[in-house]
This record gives sequence, structure tokens and C-alpha cells, in this order.
Amino acid sequence: MTPSGAHEPTALPDDALSGCGPLLIDSVAAPGTITRPLRQVLFEHVRAQGSTTRADMGRALGISAASVSAVTSELIAEGFLRETDDSDSPDSDSPRSARGRPPVGLQVAADAHHVIGIKLGDLRHTAVLSDFSGARIADLALPTRPHRKSAQALIAEARALIDQLLDGQGMTRRDVRCAGVGLAGLVDFRTGNVPWSPMLDAPGTGLRAQFEAALGMPVYLDNDANLLTLAELWFGGGRGKSDFAVVTIEHGVGMGLVLFNQLYRGARGMGLELGHTKVQLDGALCRCGKRGCLEAYVADYALAREAATALDQHASLSESPLALLEELFAEARRGNEAALSIFRRAGRFLALGLSNVAQVFDPEVIILSGGRMQYDYLYAREVLAEMQAMTLTGGRAPARVEIHAWGDLVWAQGAVALALGELTGQLLGAQASRAVTA
Repeated sequence: MTPSGAHEPTALPDDALSGCGPLLIDSVAAPGTITRPLRQVLFEHVRAQGSTTRADMGRALGISAASVSAVTSELIAEGFLRETDDSDSPDSDSPRSARGRPPVGLQVAADAHHVIGIKLGDLRHTAVLSDFSGARIADLALPTRPHRKSAQALIAEARALIDQLLDGQGMTRRDVRCAGVGLAGLVDFRTGNVPWSPMLDAPGTGLRAQFEAALGMPVYLDNDANLLTLAELWFGGGRGKSDFAVVTIEHGVGMGLVLFNQLYRGARGMGLELGHTKVQLDGALCRCGKRGCLEAYVADYALAREAATALDQHASLSESPLALLEELFAEARRGNEAALSIFRRAGRFLALGLSNVAQVFDPEVIILSGGRMQYDYLYAREVLAEMQAMTLTGGRAPARVEIHAWGDLVWAQGAVALALGELTGQLLGAQASRAVTA
């Protein structure tokens, strides 16, 4: 069934699509509006377009031809961009010269640097190797056991994943500039501390520094829902949107938010924990140890807990929660009233959570993503109708809801975006060079 007001589930974007990164670039034409060095803005524009010309770049960004020429020449000399004689660039509408010579195109020097993105998960870890243009070179997934573990054990698993991925490409960790790593929990992006994670048996103080010491490269650590949001912003449906929210439902419930074309993390880098907002006083026990959290009614383990009772299979709860969920979904499809009631209840709590997101942030669109999007009862017509009924809109159209059923690799793809963004800022940002005035 397709819910009213929602789009059909979509797949991971094709790598053949041109460019990666946000398409809405801040203006650099008016004095005082440059928020990043011009060289970084121009480089990011080329990467977002995939291929473009100097003339197209100047028109799109409102920058003088002289400034574009001077800065792009620097970027070429420094090995960040390269010229191409390909006149068939799909993004270029520049006319040929009077003599018929095609304009010279610009592309990212893809082999200049490589990054890795990693998602550490409850059931499997995934990794993606990417070049500097954002193109995916290789990927790998390895299973893991769903229980809390020490930071050392988790880092060892990540290192084994990276080494196996690189070995398949004839590369080593010395060939990679940096890594983006995501996991569930409270992750302080600025300090690299993880005060709480369902994957760790103790707070991960200095976890980023521990990763860097073990991997021998810079590491950028973030909450996994933020990675999913970055994947949408860099590779998916959020590339051309300035304000949107992403809500994911898997073993937990996560949320990411883009405001003014930037990922919002909160004052301490640990905001947007939608799954741990309270929807019921003294309610169901959440894996965080508190009661009444949204994810205690919607996440995998919550549905599996209910399924074990409804299907009288308590022993299988810890052995195979996903198999139990599949059986519950099959029973709901067959009309089992107990199974249907579990999904209906979860849907009502999800409607409450989505209504709160729409009411507080008023995003252009709310993207529902994650493995549980296969359970269409969670976003059925009735669920979205109840969400809209609970939201005060003043007669305006409510926030649109889209369903994106990407695979497991999307999380690691978002970690690639994290690594590319941080590496670009390091190499081309204010700390690397002074801004050039248009």
C-alpha cells in the first residue's frame, strides 16, 4: 500500500548520476556574504555538478570571469581540479565559440585523495571506499553480534572491515586520507566522546582519538542518523532542499535535520534524539534504561518484544529478532488481528513523533528511511492522516512525507560525505587558505 501524501519507496541513487554534494550553494556575489573561501566554494560547485565550465560556474554563482579563472587555475595547479576536453558535459549549456571550439570542462581530480565511510551497526558493519569526487570505488559488509561490547572490540572490528575492503583493491590504510564513522547513541561530534551508545558497554570517552590511534588516520565520528541525513544531502533527494528532516526506524529510532542547507547537530553535537523523546509517562522500557521513549514502541526490539508475545515465541526473541519481525509482518498480511494491532499501535506512536517533528521544525519534507520501511503499516494512509490531524497547520499544507527504502550501504555512504566534507574544509577551507574576494 502507498500512504497518502508519501512517495513510493526509492532505491539508492545510481552512481552514474552526476556529481555529489549539496546543490544549493551560498551566494558569494554580495560583499560580506562569503562564508567559505572562494576556492572552496568553486571546488564544491564543480564536485556537485560533476562537470562544468568556467563560464557556467561564473553565471551560476555570480562571480566574475577573472576571479573564476584565477582561482580554478590555482586549484588545477594544486591538483584538486583537472581540465577535460569533453564537450558533452550534461550540465553545460555554454555555447561553442565562433570557431566551433568547445568550452574546456572542469572536473574534480578524483584520484587526488581517497576516503572511507563506515557504519557500525547492531547486526552488521558496512564500509564504502570513495575517491575525492565522491564516486564509490568499493564496498563491504561484515556481520557482527548484537550485544554491547568494549570500545577496543568495536574498533578492532572496524579496523578488520577497513583492511579487508582495502585489500580487495590492492590498497592499504596509508592510501586513505581520513574516515567517517557512525554509530547509534549520543555522539559528541566536536570532542569525539560517546557518552552513551547501545553498542558500547561503557561510555566511549575519547572514542574518536582511540579510532585515530588504531587506524593511523584522521577519523570523524558522528551519530548514525546524521550519516543518513548527510547521505540524503549529498547523494539523495535532499541535494536541492534547504530544510528537511530524516527519520529512521531500525533497531532504534533516529533523526537528522538539515537547516539552511547545513546539518544541525545541536549545541553539543548531540541533538535530535527523536527516539528518546517521551511519548508515554511511565511507559514501556527503552534500551536506554528510561521509560516511555518513542523507540520503545516503534523500533525493531520493541516490535519483536510484542511479536514474541503475540506469536508465543519468546525463545526466538534474542536468537533472531529480525526473523520474528518478518513472521509478524507475514501474519499481519494474512489478517492476524494480534499482529495487525501491534503495527497499528506502533503506527500511532510514530504519527505522534512525526507530528512533533513537523510542529517544532516545520521542515519542507520529512524523509522516512531505514530497513523497516518494508513494513508499510508503519506509514500507512491512516498513520499519515493521524499525523496531519495532530499537527496545527493553520490551514496550510502539512509537511510532505517521502519514503526512501535505501539499502544498508546508505549509512556508510553518508559517512563518506562526512569524511569528504571535513577533508575538503581542511584542504581548502579558511584554515588552509585565506578567502579570495570576487
